[in-house]
Amino acid sequence: MKRFSVFLILLVFLTGYCSAQTLFTYGNDKVDAKEFLRAYKKNNTQPVANKEKSIREYLDLFIKSKLKVKEAYSRGYDTLPNLKTEFANLRAQIIEGYMTNPDILDKMTHEAFVRSLKDIELSHIFISFKNAAGALDTTVANKKKDEVLALLKKGTAFDKVAMQYSDDPSAKENKGYIGFITVFSLPYELEKAAYNTRPGHTTDVIRSNSGYHILKVMSERKALGKMKVQQILLAFPPGTDEANKKLIGKKADSLYKLIQSGRDFGQLASTFSNDYISAATGGNIPDISVGQYDPVFEKQVWSLKKDGSVSKPFQTEYGWHILKRVTAKPLITDENDKENLKVLEQKVKTDGRWKESTDFIYNEVKNKAGARKEVYSAFSLWALADSILNNQFLRPDGRNIQLSTPLFSIGDQKYTAGNFIDYARTYRFKPDGSGAKPYDQLTDEWEKYIMKNYYQDHLEEFNEDFRNQMAEFKDGNLFFEIMQQEIWNKAQADTTALLALYNQNKPKYIWNKSADAVIFFCSDGSVSQKVYDAIRKSPLWWKNTVAQYSELVYADSSRLEWDQIPGIDNSTPVSGMVTKPQINSTDNTASFAWISKVYSQPMQRSFNEARGLVMNDYQEILDKKWDVELRKKYPVVINEATLNSILK
Repeated sequence: MKRFSVFLILLVFLTGYCSAQTLFTYGNDKVDAKEFLRAYKKNNTQPVANKEKSIREYLDLFIKSKLKVKEAYSRGYDTLPNLKTEFANLRAQIIEGYMTNPDILDKMTHEAFVRSLKDIELSHIFISFKNAAGALDTTVANKKKDEVLALLKKGTAFDKVAMQYSDDPSAKENKGYIGFITVFSLPYELEKAAYNTRPGHTTDVIRSNSGYHILKVMSERKALGKMKVQQILLAFPPGTDEANKKLIGKKADSLYKLIQSGRDFGQLASTFSNDYISAATGGNIPDISVGQYDPVFEKQVWSLKKDGSVSKPFQTEYGWHILKRVTAKPLITDENDKENLKVLEQKVKTDGRWKESTDFIYNEVKNKAGARKEVYSAFSLWALADSILNNQFLRPDGRNIQLSTPLFSIGDQKYTAGNFIDYARTYRFKPDGSGAKPYDQLTDEWEKYIMKNYYQDHLEEFNEDFRNQMAEFKDGNLFFEIMQQEIWNKAQADTTALLALYNQNKPKYIWNKSADAVIFFCSDGSVSQKVYDAIRKSPLWWKNTVAQYSELVYADSSRLEWDQIPGIDNSTPVSGMVTKPQINSTDNTASFAWISKVYSQPMQRSFNEARGLVMNDYQEILDKKWDVELRKKYPVVINEATLNSILK
């Protein structure tokens, strides 16, 4: 046991020692093992038979790319306006994901997992901050809230109070009943209140931007998981009266009888359903979890007890529905299920709960950048602010401070009374319209605003992952730009060199057994079967068939070698053949081919037919020549000791 512990400590020490060592230098720059290993692991995720060979090959590619990026910097490509704009745009796009505490992700993912194990049945009372005329009126809202709380405390039934007081328009019909919800069904504050309240009890009042919310937890149950269903929807057009709703209901009954007699549900959905998105896929709708749809609809979904069972037609406010259960996906109860954890993490990151975790920013800026209050009189500041913001005479105590007086500092950067007043012009009033914020609250918010902006502007100094990602993106853009200039554009434009290379290596550019074919790429396996059937009937009219499916199907005609034709397998292609659809198990896309002409013998490619292959070869020649030149300009020296420690 002691030997193992010592070995583990030694291994950790050596790993840290190795990663801190310089792996290679190029010119005056150096790359340490940590940077290389990070790139290697990111780009080599699959197991390899020969790890040493894999690392050495990747190191060669890594060095080549580093040399090209260095050359791009030396030419000033990093100052090109288009690249600077792209860099700024990407930074703006991804920065929000780094403005939250990375340590809180595990905690929130665990919380989401625990909540995913339980469904909660809820009713809801909503009190809007807006009055009947649509104007903001928090006085009326507060009065209404107090009346509701008094009635509930008195013991008045929640549903009766909801019908009388709730500003949710549906409450008059559903008595405030929401139905069952699960994690991510509601805004985070409402979800948190629901999961922290026992069945039979009501939550405290929850305030949102739009009003007050009170929830009652009716019951709870073990979560049901997810359900895959097909749907036929006969929708109610706007303004449909009861008589026409009944007529639509009779049509739904007729479709139900056809299904009972054995007609294909998917075909009927494609023909008759008004849910045009799902109709295009045979009525298939995305997996349903609790709390996504109308309670009436969900009740029918979960009443289907067996795969293949079909509901009788039922009515919601949207129309008449018929459902068929395809399969049930059981609840995942293993917290170590990696796939489920990834799904939960992604939902946490895109949910409101994640955006709330920003308090760590203030400590980061204080501790690492040195944020601090300057010495000044708060009363003097507020007197100055009153005189400017409220057009009041400047009180005597306000003369002790100037617009240039520093109030707050981060490092060497000073923030003045003028900066505070500029902020106050925009943010001094409460969001609910109930008046101005107290000055002490406004000052606190301003300081946090400054620190958050500073953190965002200097994020590379605070977050290593962000710094690495931005560096990778910038280097990647520079690599692309210099490759475009030095290799790709030259190879594409130099027809004389391409033709010479083609003539020198004609035997290399041969068609193996090949065929002229149209390849059909389908977004969904069920769509591919319909397109396949249509193409088999009328292959010459394939363009018309593709046009019927809009963005669901894409077709491309070209000459291909036999092993490039999808669905050909081991069979011999013949003219007029339509290969069977090949389904991609990862995303359910599909592809197949119609073969119009077959070439059963190898033959010479013309220059135009071989141009793409010739261009690739010419690019490789240019790249090798350029690499030799760059290594002369920026000599590369590999630290063999560090490399060997990585290989071991």
